[in-house]
Amino acid sequence: MHAVDAESEGQGTLYRYGVYGISLRSQVPFSLPGPEDSSFAEIELRIGSSSLFSKALQGATLRPDPAAWHQHAQLPDGSSYVRWEGLFEFLVSADGRQITCGWSGSASKESFQVYALGQALCFALVKRGFEPLHATSVVINGSAVAFLGSSGFGKSSLAASFLEAGYQLLTDDLLLLRKNGAGFCGYPGPCRIKLFPSVARAFLKANLGGVPMNNGTTKLVIPLFENQVCRAATPLKAICVLTSARKVAGKRPVGLAPLPAKEAFVELLRGTFNRRLTDPERLQRQFAAVTQLIAKVPVFMLSYPRVLRRLPEVREVVLSKI
Repeated sequence: MHAVDAESEGQGTLYRYGVYGISLRSQVPFSLPGPEDSSFAEIELRIGSSSLFSKALQGATLRPDPAAWHQHAQLPDGSSYVRWEGLFEFLVSADGRQITCGWSGSASKESFQVYALGQALCFALVKRGFEPLHATSVVINGSAVAFLGSSGFGKSSLAASFLEAGYQLLTDDLLLLRKNGAGFCGYPGPCRIKLFPSVARAFLKANLGGVPMNNGTTKLVIPLFENQVCRAATPLKAICVLTSARKVAGKRPVGLAPLPAKEAFVELLRGTFNRRLTDPERLQRQFAAVTQLIAKVPVFMLSYPRVLRRLPEVREVVLSKI
């Protein structure tokens, strides 16, 4: 656990952390660094009782997410509820300033951190006016390159091949960007990466351990060493949109080509981390954010066979062309 600031309140100790450029005040201890003075938002995470969640859900309709295995509901007061059955549940306030969490205790602390600082936090970020992308990013010669794609597209596996070559991870799975002068900066996420065991064995031999994300997958939450991560906001040089695995065969060459603005616009909208909040104000903000981003940052389509031994080849193509 990194050294962090802590403060005592009537409801218990609140730890203070920094992640994705924001300040997080939490009743739950995390493996995160302390907050930066330059944090541009503050979000609070508290532990809630089962009765609190039951009361909040009275009369609500839970909807399954077609792209995941959780359920969610938008509540009359503007708050959002999301639940992974048998694992965790979260209630995000209407203004995004507070996340209340429930934890069944059957999952690890590492797993809880993944869900709390991913899916749950993204609800709060969107409600605060931010537009996180579903992307993993590595740092190459002082600049960030982001790999954008849905779950299962291979973002983390490709990032692991960069880690093997000595490059640093900026963030895994959730990328928060902010305008910075003439461009955009990406902000660092938690010091971990999520990988299947075969990928971890191939590229992260020095990283021992790792715990399963949940009982339904073999994917591991793997802690990274300090020299494997970048802790500073980093200028974004390029975004690589990953094609789905079914579109490429095992013997096809690696392809990396610039995307025209219209196609880039569609891909970045598709790559939004949270697509369950669709009120008109949010959609208008999304369109504006994506328009600004593609005007400043080049977007490429990255196509390659999902064959483990070919990932170093993919890495070299990215390094030679971006």
